[in-house]
Amino acid sequence: MTSNHETTSRESATPGGASRGPGALRVGLVGVGQRAYIAHHVASSDENAVLVAAADTTPEGRGRIAPEFGPGVEVFDSHTALIEHAELDAVIVTTPDWTHAEIAIDFLRAGIAVYLEKPLAITVEDADEVLRTAHETGTKLYVGHNFRHAAVVRLMHDIIARGEIGEVKTVWVRHFVGNGGDYYFKDWHADRSKTNTLLLQKASHDIDVVHLLAGAYTTRVVGMGDLVVYGDVVDRDTHEGETVHDWFSYDSWPPLTQTRLNPVVDVEDVSMMMMTLSNGVLASYEQCHFTPDYWRNYTVIGTEGRLENVGDTAGGVVKVWNRRHEAEWQTAGDVEYPIEGVSTGHEDADVLTMREFLAFVGREKPVTLSPVAARAAVAAGSLAARSLRSGSQPFDVPALSPELLDHFARTTIPAPAPAV
Repeated sequence: MTSNHETTSRESATPGGASRGPGALRVGLVGVGQRAYIAHHVASSDENAVLVAAADTTPEGRGRIAPEFGPGVEVFDSHTALIEHAELDAVIVTTPDWTHAEIAIDFLRAGIAVYLEKPLAITVEDADEVLRTAHETGTKLYVGHNFRHAAVVRLMHDIIARGEIGEVKTVWVRHFVGNGGDYYFKDWHADRSKTNTLLLQKASHDIDVVHLLAGAYTTRVVGMGDLVVYGDVVDRDTHEGETVHDWFSYDSWPPLTQTRLNPVVDVEDVSMMMMTLSNGVLASYEQCHFTPDYWRNYTVIGTEGRLENVGDTAGGVVKVWNRRHEAEWQTAGDVEYPIEGVSTGHEDADVLTMREFLAFVGREKPVTLSPVAARAAVAAGSLAARSLRSGSQPFDVPALSPELLDHFARTTIPAPAPAV
């Protein structure tokens, strides 16, 4: 174990030299890679909390801790060392997907509240084990499905809740992952033994939003997909010690000219799934990792109209069509709502998500996202992958036990029901 600074007082220094008052939540970080920057939102959350320690199993990751978060953050070489020595109240886990379940379970058993990056796990079985551990220990668990807090999602949900398109009957999602080659095929994401499927790492956001907008979870799923482009790229590299910032380039185009892909590339670069939800809503999701553009498009159709987003950040618009038209093609909506928030990425959603977690831990404030919802996204995505790899056989989502449903319902604010 390596450590560069002792931080034991409850009145601790935040990154950058600021301080929090007595009783501040002591927060740790596990995994200092691409998503570790969300730990900066601890200091900007308006909650009495401070990042005091971070752990990474690689020397490169540990070397990023002080430059990224300041010299006052103690450095460890494993999550178990963090549990044993850092005296934490809460931890943020941003490690690779296949490690999520094991690390979360260890912290939950230690009584340390967990903010776990999505997906909750890479199989429904592991997801259920995390939920059972949280229930058995009584330790707080929060899963970072930050896209629920994105401005475009909140806007679409409000439109539906106001009844502008009537009762939701079907939801269609198309996800154009224009940076897919750089983001997902040059490291462990390309290896299905580590990610299972990009219907988890990438699509779990969208599956969760489908469930939110439709007001129910998936009960049956069928999938189809294949590795149709990146499997033909022969140039491979381990990228040892690197993160996506080191290799990302918009010059990597067209997709078959990509270089330095992960040594193992066996995850699908095109995936499609269809879902039946418990309330009868039918939904579909399509994902492609070699498109030139990068955005997601939702179409929600109800008994009295439909909505569709054009763009998913500020500058985009959500259009609503809720009356008949003589023209066969009506590009303008009957009502159009501008999307607010950030112009790229989802930092605004990250801030709101971290604030909700810390308020949950420090002030017992109920949350808007239940781990049950995170499990529902894992179940749908992982079973869709199982389906597409078994000749598109349909699979039913196994039910959670009533005691787990009741446990997490006690700390969750139910989302307003869609209009009927």
